[in-house]
Amino acid sequence: MSPFKGQTGLKRILNASGYSFDGLRAAFTGEAAFRQLVLLNVILIPLSFFLNVSRVERALLIAVCLLALIVELLNSAVEAAIDRISLDRHPLSKNAKDMGSAAQFVALTMITAVWAVILI
Repeated sequence: MSPFKGQTGLKRILNASGYSFDGLRAAFTGEAAFRQLVLLNVILIPLSFFLNVSRVERALLIAVCLLALIVELLNSAVEAAIDRISLDRHPLSKNAKDMGSAAQFVALTMITAVWAVILI
């Protein structure tokens, strides 16, 4: 069992929050794609409040934007883990990285589709 799993209560929550902020910082400083998605969110999320849409539609417009950030964080984590294991080229490593990229492509397609359906 991991020695980091022994914390409970407020201490665990504070530790988990710190790890989360460390992950966001690492993604923002080390991943250009994450910074680009943050910029897209900085534009699209405020824009959603100026559109004449229902609350549910606004929630969907925002949710798909945030989902793309989540997918990028997971994609970056997969890439980091694969690179930590080995920088050698291997078909399974390529598959893992390509699947992470494909997940991000689907998330970006979802942003486009949801925004298009709601606005058109």
